[in-house]
Amino acid sequence: MPDSASSSDPAVQRQLDRLTLLSPGADILGLERITELLARVGDPHLRLPPVLHVAGTNGKGSTCAFLRAAIEASGLTTHVYSSPHLVRFNERIRLAGRLIEDAALAPLLEEVLDAGGDIGASFFEVTTAAAFLAFARTPADACIVEVGLGGRLDATNVVMPAVTGIAQLGIDHQAFLGDTAEAIAAEKAGIAKPGVPLVTMAYARSIAEVVHNAATRAGASLHTEGTDWRFAVQDGTIRYEDAQGSLELPLPTLAGPHQPGNFALATAMLRHQSALAIPQSALTAAARNTRWPARMQKLSGGPLLDLLPPGSEIWLDGGHNPAAADAVSATLAQVAQGRPVQLILGMLSNKDAAGLLAPFGPLATGLHAVPIPGHEHHAPAILVQTAQKLGIPEAAPARDVPHALASIAQVAGPPPVVLILGSLYLAGTVLEANHELPD
Repeated sequence: MPDSASSSDPAVQRQLDRLTLLSPGADILGLERITELLARVGDPHLRLPPVLHVAGTNGKGSTCAFLRAAIEASGLTTHVYSSPHLVRFNERIRLAGRLIEDAALAPLLEEVLDAGGDIGASFFEVTTAAAFLAFARTPADACIVEVGLGGRLDATNVVMPAVTGIAQLGIDHQAFLGDTAEAIAAEKAGIAKPGVPLVTMAYARSIAEVVHNAATRAGASLHTEGTDWRFAVQDGTIRYEDAQGSLELPLPTLAGPHQPGNFALATAMLRHQSALAIPQSALTAAARNTRWPARMQKLSGGPLLDLLPPGSEIWLDGGHNPAAADAVSATLAQVAQGRPVQLILGMLSNKDAAGLLAPFGPLATGLHAVPIPGHEHHAPAILVQTAQKLGIPEAAPARDVPHALASIAQVAGPPPVVLILGSLYLAGTVLEANHELPD
């Protein structure tokens, strides 16, 4: 799916319009264009503070959020590059702790486009070059870089990191990464670098072998969960252990039984690198203070929640593949506690709707399917048919999220728990409509 963005700032919008016209209008992988583009603006990726590079099918965004919280709790500053944005393009580039301002963003995009408008670089490649240029010019102690797509041929894979990490692996983006978990793992493990620690979660044997082989070929030192580090949730705490010793840490406040694993991965990455000194107190603070929008986020009072009866809840998650659905459905069962569950679903057309919905069949009492304006998406009527085949009753299409919530409000019974899911693009429209802009 091609990427896109809009801005309320006219100067930024002019550059985004240029980018839309100049880019190929599709996702493309490869390091040739980004390498040439960066060379034309002075190779800023070679002048970054210590880089923490994170890949994965699911959980890499949460892992990056935990890393940022721990680094900042240590009294240090960090840049962050992540994607996609939810509401504002600026969310992709965080400079020493703060989202980039429009006044800085517009000239950065202009500089990159002026230098490399003839290269045929993609939206993501231009964004990556602009981010690295901003990072090289702004002092900070660290730089957290989230892989955009895959790893081996992702535009971010030009950095020379202090540590790399791979979160949960699963099936997604098959058109680019391959049809098997092993093929996808090989692409993700392509971020391994000579002499750089590669920290990973525990995987099935066939996947673990692929990652091990990639690390060996690259000359990276591999540190795997269950072998080089481990964690367990016991008595409401996380007990983490590696060669340096053991830690007792609080459970993360981010909702979901999968988040302790993401937090443990971030902890292991920080403890297997030597560029930054991160005390245990900072890890404790990160567990308690990390926030990550649209990942099982409970919406606050606002225009959308006001459409439902008092006592209702709205949860938001941008998960869009089967592995994410397993984690989100488990979290939903915990928060619902027997209350009626209503789903609002919108999905891009290249995503597996049946795979996403299957874990929710036993939970959901109803579903409303909505379009995702501005993007190629599954027709709501098709999503309704998929839901009905999976045993979800009372499935129906809706014009948009507010209309879906208004319909849910008419259902008799106790106040519902509503989960909006299926796309980060959809999540962005929800946050904007409820006046909860990511900061």
